[in-house]
Amino acid sequence: MQAQGIDTKLRGPAVWALVLTGVASFMAALDNLVVTTALPAIRADLGGGLEDLEWTVNAYTLTFAVLLMFGAALGDRFGRRRLFIAGLAVFTGASAAAALSPGIDALIAARAVQGVGAAVMMPLTLTLLTAAVPAARRGTALGIYGAVTGLAVASGPLIGGSLTEHISWQWIFWLNVPIGLALIPLARLRLAESTAPGARLDLPGTLLISGGLFGIVYALVNANSEGWTSAPVLTGLIAGTALVAGFVHHGFTHANPMLPMRLFRDRGFLGINLASLLMFLGMFGSIFLLSQFLQGVAGYSPTEAGLRMLPWTGMPMIVAPLAGILSDRIGGRPVVAAGLAFQALGLGWFAAILSTDVSYAAQLPPLILSGIGMALYFAPAANVLMSTVSPADQGKASGTNNALREVGGALGVAVLASVFSAQGGYESPQAFTDGTVPALWIGAGAVALAAALALLVPRKARSAPTPVPTPVPATVEPGATDKVPAVG
Repeated sequence: MQAQGIDTKLRGPAVWALVLTGVASFMAALDNLVVTTALPAIRADLGGGLEDLEWTVNAYTLTFAVLLMFGAALGDRFGRRRLFIAGLAVFTGASAAAALSPGIDALIAARAVQGVGAAVMMPLTLTLLTAAVPAARRGTALGIYGAVTGLAVASGPLIGGSLTEHISWQWIFWLNVPIGLALIPLARLRLAESTAPGARLDLPGTLLISGGLFGIVYALVNANSEGWTSAPVLTGLIAGTALVAGFVHHGFTHANPMLPMRLFRDRGFLGINLASLLMFLGMFGSIFLLSQFLQGVAGYSPTEAGLRMLPWTGMPMIVAPLAGILSDRIGGRPVVAAGLAFQALGLGWFAAILSTDVSYAAQLPPLILSGIGMALYFAPAANVLMSTVSPADQGKASGTNNALREVGGALGVAVLASVFSAQGGYESPQAFTDGTVPALWIGAGAVALAAALALLVPRKARSAPTPVPTPVPATVEPGATDKVPAVG
């Protein structure tokens, strides 16, 4: 009877909005990790070194991160449905370009454009969904939406590995094209248009943070090939740091900045956001290397590697609901801190046992522990975040947190790959292992620091009403089923 009641309420525009936004978010979240198990095949087909493989991941996450809040503002200013369709079109076209890429440079460029499309499309999915669903049934719709997004992240390595092994790596991108082409006309016909009166764009802030983060990531990615004291690397580090500092100053002085720096005066807001950045730094960088280790050293096929990653990326689908109940009983802070501690222990365990002949049975416990830790983090993190700000700032808080997660992922790939290339390489299984072990220790340390920072969140944060979900993507964040307020 209850299911029939839900079906009665969720009909017409609400059902269409749920389907269209859910499928769109699935595509964008999938592309965060779908490429990881295809990296060895891409390298064999298109060539390129470690830094090129880094950019096939970072070109997407970086443009996604720095343009996410700007994409939300564009939708508010010029029409959410209109910009959702435009972002979807860019994402679909860039996916086709990635599949047709004749070389590694063309693939990286297409991935960057994909990130631009996702940054425009994703922040608007939950805005459109929230507007279309009756308030009484919004929780049901958002729960379904969150489960779809979590499923995309959890299945990314498996889908990428299966398509790469049984068809070709190009199909991890071709998969988006027919889906995108079907969604565009349906979105035009079935979604209602809306705007936010008085919405303003922060072009200076967007340019400052985009240039700053690009400079820093460029320097980290190219440091080992160019040398830490080379002109391009030093220029990237110095100019990038200066631009980020300019962005921080802009956030304090501008009348309507994309990221109001005053929010970071709250130690809870500061703690949960720094913890999120470091969590993604350690987790994304580790997945980047371990997915290649499973194929290049352990000898698994792409599909087998994707399946063996599921205890990590898929565990949150099982544990997250239980973590949500636990956080309701004892508070979000201890659950988030425990989850980050488990994730750090899992990465450290991996680093301690990794060798050229390590068995999968030995890898399974740290994979499961990391997956449980991820679930304990994701389930209450959104509510912890929202409890640190007033209702009027919840939209910007959500967008800020999601952007910092994506930035953390890009930095994680760059930092851990830099450690990897300094200590090892692709020359032999032993060289790959020698590079991966210290990189994993760095990743574990970053997540352990995140656990400590999570303790900055007050035991009892201010009471806040249930937030209306706002700008995302995650993305990305692997497998969380009830992180919806911070995804979208």
